[in-house]
Amino acid sequence: MRRVLACLWLILLPLAAAAQEAATLVADRLFIEADQRLVAEGNVEVFHEGQRMTAARVVYDQATDEIEITGPIRLTEGDGFVLLADAAELDRDLRNGLLHSARLVLDQQLQIASAELRRINGRYTRMSRAVASSCQVCASNPTPLWEIRARRVTHDRETGLLYFDNAQFRIAGVPVAYIPRLRMPDGTVERAAGFLKPELAITSQFGTGIRLPYFLPIGDSRDVTFTPYLGTGTTTLGLRYRQAFRRGSLTVQGAVSNDDLRDGLRGYLDIDGSFSLPDGYSLSISSMLVTDDAYLLDYGITSTDRLPNTVEVGRVRRDEYILGKATVYESLRSGDAAENVPAILGSAMWERRFGGWAGGQGGLRLEAAGIAYTGSATSVDERRDTLRFTGQFDWQQDALLRNGMRVTGRADLALDAYAINDDPTYPDMLLRALPALGAELRWPLARREAAGAVQILEPVAQMIWAPDGLTDAPNIDSTVLEFDEGNLFSFSRFPGSDQRELGARANLGLTWSRFDPAGWSARLGAGRVLRAEDLGQFTPASGLDGVQSDWLVAAQVDTGTGIELTNRALLGDDLGVVRDELRVDWRNSVVDLSASYIWISSDPSENRPEDSAEFFVDGGLDLGRNWTGAVEARYDFSAARMSDAGIGLTYRNECVDLGLSLSRRFTSSASVSANTEFAFNVALRGFGAGSAGPSRRRSCGL
Repeated sequence: MRRVLACLWLILLPLAAAAQEAATLVADRLFIEADQRLVAEGNVEVFHEGQRMTAARVVYDQATDEIEITGPIRLTEGDGFVLLADAAELDRDLRNGLLHSARLVLDQQLQIASAELRRINGRYTRMSRAVASSCQVCASNPTPLWEIRARRVTHDRETGLLYFDNAQFRIAGVPVAYIPRLRMPDGTVERAAGFLKPELAITSQFGTGIRLPYFLPIGDSRDVTFTPYLGTGTTTLGLRYRQAFRRGSLTVQGAVSNDDLRDGLRGYLDIDGSFSLPDGYSLSISSMLVTDDAYLLDYGITSTDRLPNTVEVGRVRRDEYILGKATVYESLRSGDAAENVPAILGSAMWERRFGGWAGGQGGLRLEAAGIAYTGSATSVDERRDTLRFTGQFDWQQDALLRNGMRVTGRADLALDAYAINDDPTYPDMLLRALPALGAELRWPLARREAAGAVQILEPVAQMIWAPDGLTDAPNIDSTVLEFDEGNLFSFSRFPGSDQRELGARANLGLTWSRFDPAGWSARLGAGRVLRAEDLGQFTPASGLDGVQSDWLVAAQVDTGTGIELTNRALLGDDLGVVRDELRVDWRNSVVDLSASYIWISSDPSENRPEDSAEFFVDGGLDLGRNWTGAVEARYDFSAARMSDAGIGLTYRNECVDLGLSLSRRFTSSASVSANTEFAFNVALRGFGAGSAGPSRRRSCGL
């Protein structure tokens, strides 16, 4: 019993931490030598303050207060820190000491091997004659794809940084660079200062250049990324500033360039922020400024040619929606003069839903919207200032009949008040009202087949009455509309309030769906609008003109194997196509591909004098053996040419990411020329940003 108590005393005393947390030791054999040395042999495991050490033999000498360990040794800690060694001499809390023939593994990626490794205060790990790499090393191929050899490497666990002294960078065993001092994150740090993935770019506009981003954190809530772009045709400095607040975030990014395309400095500034306000409100701001109309396209930042500068405040609740928004536009279109673009567009809206009102569901929406121009345009539409106040009330009552039919009644009343300036076509003040009544009948029918498949057939008939006339007002928010399944049964298919659908009409539709136990499904729907008379509200290209609208047809097939086909079309009575959109998606473990074809007939009222057709494809392909490919292309059938195209190739394994891409913008104008860009980038995995994304570890058998 005395020998057992002595063993327990010798075990617990040396391995007790400063916090007085006891250690646990498990071994096949325990014995004491000369009453001073505790010996543990055979599958030894030590657990202490989140550390776990395994070894073949552990000897604690009470006289020297040191632990001698015979390997193979494995010391792990909870944050991905692993030490492997053949032998070691450590102090009693495993925080200081020397390990021989050691290897440090960080975050299961980066490995650093050294002849001698010293632990200092549990924070620093110092390695002599070290080799660092995250590449798989095989007996048949002992040379890693890349490695960093250094006279000394120091790892600071508190900051997550690695310091290399007299470092030599090698590729496939060949020295390519010598760096006297090198500091890098260890892969466990999310925000460490340093260079990010560089990119080599060759473009037809700027020649050969390199982008070398540098990330600089400023405390825990702010950071700055500087991106110099040095090319034969441009010198550019990009900047991105981010800050997280207690109740929001702010991002400011921009660039300043001096290039061969234009004289003087060019650049842009983009600001985005979102903040939480008291009482459930939120604030968002978005603004972009640019020096000239071609800069954003020249540098591939965005293809947007009308820049909105917006401030928005809103709140969303279960039965309430509040939104206030103000926007100032800047146009980059060559055909837009400054006076053609609104100086400011503002709106405010409050919407509330009421349950159980008069036995049904009610809603009230109040809205104010205004638009103002600057300059002295000759066209009335380009100098008119308008302010509109709208109040809209709707009520709906549903009833389910015993045979499964669902009957819905609805009433709607919209009131508008306009204040109009600089337009003799309209009075300065304008008031109008539009009541509407509707009734809808749905009869969903279901049928289960003997094999288990389910079919659902649902006819829908909706009758709406509204006056045939409405006082004309300036149309600002309803100039472009789409006729699709989403608004087939709407009271008004105009997207805004300046135009509202008039007259008595019937909205008719029929949908059929089938769900197969094998996993595939299909859906087919058709519908059209029948009117008492044509009031001339719609253009032929909209599909809604005439007493009878075009046929709206939609079909969707999901094979259950990752292939999905969707088609939406507007067809005339002669089956002539007015508008068509076909989309194919193919997704599985190998392919992620989307392709679409869009055809739209001409419509001068929408500034489309000719038929428009376009094909677009975007996707990626797993090529196997660590290779993936990507493709993107857009073809304009109206212009009979490609709009833009690009291909990419990526190689990724456990230690490196290599990216290669080629893109071409074919379109050009008086301010923007076509451009071809070739880009190459490389990132070492195991260091900061290079650790992101999935990887495939190479097999030593290949």
